[in-house]
Amino acid sequence: MPGSSPLPLRAWWARRPPAAGAAVMATGIVSVGLHLTGYETLSRIALVLAAAAWLGLAADFVVRLLRDRDRWTAEAGTPAALMSVAATAVLGTRVATQDRPALATALLALALAAVLWAGLLGRVVRRWQRSMPGAVFLGCVATQGLAVLGATLAAEEATGWLARAAMVVFWLGLLLYVLALVRFDPRQIVEGAGDQWVAGGALAISALAGSRLLAADGPGLYLWNEDDRGVLRTVTVTLLVLDLCWYVVLLAAEIVRPRPRYDVRRWATVFPMGMTAAAMLSVAAALGVEWLKGPGEVLLWVAVAVWLAVAVGAVRSAWRDFRSTARR
Repeated sequence: MPGSSPLPLRAWWARRPPAAGAAVMATGIVSVGLHLTGYETLSRIALVLAAAAWLGLAADFVVRLLRDRDRWTAEAGTPAALMSVAATAVLGTRVATQDRPALATALLALALAAVLWAGLLGRVVRRWQRSMPGAVFLGCVATQGLAVLGATLAAEEATGWLARAAMVVFWLGLLLYVLALVRFDPRQIVEGAGDQWVAGGALAISALAGSRLLAADGPGLYLWNEDDRGVLRTVTVTLLVLDLCWYVVLLAAEIVRPRPRYDVRRWATVFPMGMTAAAMLSVAAALGVEWLKGPGEVLLWVAVAVWLAVAVGAVRSAWRDFRSTARR
């Protein structure tokens, strides 16, 4: 029927779950990792893909807020809703490295104000229960994403107050991790559909935040004294080690119990893999530990390979869903 073709597309798009925001997070952090290793062309391609996906999700966020308030309210109370904050922060962090601090600042403001980070976090935390999936750690991820972006902008613009605010957010993120850990269902390690990896990814982004806070300190700012730097350095290294322990455990669980079928939550597997690589590379630079760069780059290419596999699965799944919707 002429003129009716957009309807299946709109119907298909309306069914996209909030967890789809993990695709932006995954693509954005892969772009950050490629930038840190000097693969600038590939990094910019990933950045464009992440930005395009972010624009689509942002438009969907606004449309649901204006036209389907009941659904928006229901989804705003789920851990996956915080992916919008985390995705914005990750994208903003990559943009900040493109010598566009004004745009990165706007993205930070959008994460804090437009997405109502504090309001979403409060809604989600109030609904936490026992035996939750890996998405429970998204409160930490979203919070540390803001710390990473704040610290990155502080270094770029030599802004002391922003670095200190990022430090406060960093410690809040660690508190949220502990609170989430006691609610995480350990059976998800072998049963989860992909988001169980966020248990490690939350530590990875925390380590990345710590390294960016260390890097923000310099001759022009003098943010931290020796005691502060010593504590921050120890905490950052500890977070990275714990993240690598999670990586080994989760990878072993994938080998013991393979789950090859595509699920949108698999993007929440790519993100922690890419974040672990980015954290290693950033910690190596901040602490001057050169030998970390080699393993960090290896893990980055592992993340890129998994990104490609999940992207193929996503395209196939989307095509099947679209055709199914079009037939109705």
